[in-house]
Amino acid sequence: MGKYIGIDLGTANTIVYVRGKGIVLREPSVVAVEQRNKKVVAVGNDAKLMLGKTPGSITAMRPLKDGVIAEFDFTSAMLRDFFKKASGTTVFSRPKVLVCVPYGVTEVEKRAVEDVALEAGAQSVALIEEPIAAAIGSGLRVEDARGTMIVDIGGGTTEVAVMSLGGIVLSTSLRIAGDELDESIVNYIKKKYNILIGEVTAEMLKKKIGSVHPGVDRGIMEIRGRNLLNGLPAIINVSSAEIREAMHEQIVHIVEAIRTTLENTPPELSSDIYDSGIMLAGGGAMLGGLDALVTHVTGIRATVAKAPLDAVAIGIGHVIENTNDSEAVQYRNRSSR
Repeated sequence: MGKYIGIDLGTANTIVYVRGKGIVLREPSVVAVEQRNKKVVAVGNDAKLMLGKTPGSITAMRPLKDGVIAEFDFTSAMLRDFFKKASGTTVFSRPKVLVCVPYGVTEVEKRAVEDVALEAGAQSVALIEEPIAAAIGSGLRVEDARGTMIVDIGGGTTEVAVMSLGGIVLSTSLRIAGDELDESIVNYIKKKYNILIGEVTAEMLKKKIGSVHPGVDRGIMEIRGRNLLNGLPAIINVSSAEIREAMHEQIVHIVEAIRTTLENTPPELSSDIYDSGIMLAGGGAMLGGLDALVTHVTGIRATVAKAPLDAVAIGIGHVIENTNDSEAVQYRNRSSR
């Protein structure tokens, strides 16, 4: 039996699923690069620790932006390292790889994902649309004639999709997601307190006390940054309500995308979704009160997936666990030469 690997290649994190083993790797999609010779010196967790702390000779960066590849060579090097880590101590033959891509990406962007996986050492590459993988991983029965709705809020994109009979009937893809929420927090703290914080601190604020509904308050968190008035280190306390205010504009866009998608959904499928509810997945689904907010705005019960962060990887895993070597993966497929 050949080696099958499923990859949730996200803007913020990459998750690797190996057939027969489950999820074996979960690391940030970050690389540290030596400026002089463009050599990758660290990948994943090691590279993320360097964000905002590197000397002038090294840059820590994310090679993916808005769900698509921005730096081909660095993404390839990152994937090659992840393949090596996923293999453990065994000899790792060229794997057959299934990678998720955001719905609605261009042919050029799809080709870039295929090429980067082949360059990293894949034997063949198949693509699966992210909303389908997220829905499968969240436990939705996408192959049924009954309509279902998934909202996957990742690091670079938010995918809103209505599905039936194994396909996407209607979808909206936003380039507003976790990264934009982090950026809005940085800008809010800068404007209100004249304190500059890094993206790692902003992400921590979002995860620990992030709330989008007044009924869900997660308290206060102490953070450190740099005072823009005197240049000295500063410590402030930030409340859950302030983070909610900081993220308000981006959350409005996401909720509006859900509402608009529902408005354009065929009546029969709308009836199904009213009964089955809206499934929320991705890291953004873990924001305090998001399910309550979506329920309030749409009038349809919203539920957070059991494992929102891993939903896409679990969905990819379900596909590769049920794919035989002898059969072609039903999604777009390319092989290395």
